Amino acid sequence: MSTVAYEIVDVFTDRPFSGNPLAVVLDAEHLDTAQMQTLAREFNLAETTFVLPPTDPAATYRVRIFTGSAELPFAGHPSVGTAVTLMRLGRFGPGRVVQECGAGLLPLDVTASGSATLTGATPRLGAPVDLGTLLEITGLTADDAAGDPRTAGCGLDWDFFPVRRSALAAVHLDPRAADRHGVTGVSVFAWADGVAHARVFVPGDAVWEDPATGSAALGLGVWLVGAGLLPADGVSSFRVHQGVEMKRPSVLDCTVTAVAGAATSATVSGHVYPVATGKITVPPFIG
Repeated sequence: MSTVAYEIVDVFTDRPFSGNPLAVVLDAEHLDTAQMQTLAREFNLAETTFVLPPTDPAATYRVRIFTGSAELPFAGHPSVGTAVTLMRLGRFGPGRVVQECGAGLLPLDVTASGSATLTGATPRLGAPVDLGTLLEITGLTADDAAGDPRTAGCGLDWDFFPVRRSALAAVHLDPRAADRHGVTGVSVFAWADGVAHARVFVPGDAVWEDPATGSAALGLGVWLVGAGLLPADGVSSFRVHQGVEMKRPSVLDCTVTAVAGAATSATVSGHVYPVATGKITVPPFIG
């Protein structure tokens, strides 16, 4: 029976059993899509990545990213976690690498100490989101809201819902309401003095709440510039605390660059801590 090697790491943390866990499946070029999805369901984490040879000569490596139910074009904590893991295993040295994924070519800067900075894809500030819809999905009240919800992202869009700090612990997700309204990802956050405290939900997926979400942190920078809470020009830094309510505290350090009131680029940085290594049986081909 054939097997494939994997690593499990905790991302956006400098200590084990916090942050966001990630399974990194190595040398996955012999696996087909159905086998990758089966393995992602078996790991039962927010995401699993599969490392492949690049198809673009400008890329250092290629990844495919799966939740327990679907493939994603891009996600932040899998990108940061995979880059640091490959560096730690000696696949390349510290410095600039280029990841090929469904969202295209994305640069990462990896350090010898086990952290990485990811530059997101093109920022996008989307349409406003109906407040009543998000109140129904989160179980909050209008008094909990602290701004206008809106969609934003850098390769993967999220609905951003600003609330009072005390409201975060009161969120009770209603996945049926999310399904009725077609909401697939929402970041509920409180903002003050350059720091966001966030909870990020993926209704309907195998893991409904995420303890650290790099793509949402990137999109938050776009939202903050659009809302006038970060400067309209230049580079701004901010920090996101996430996962506290899940007892998996995470720290995401971010920057966003803006020109004339619009975000033009964003980065997210964090540490990666290795927690397990092993081999897993390759599922049989399907069909």
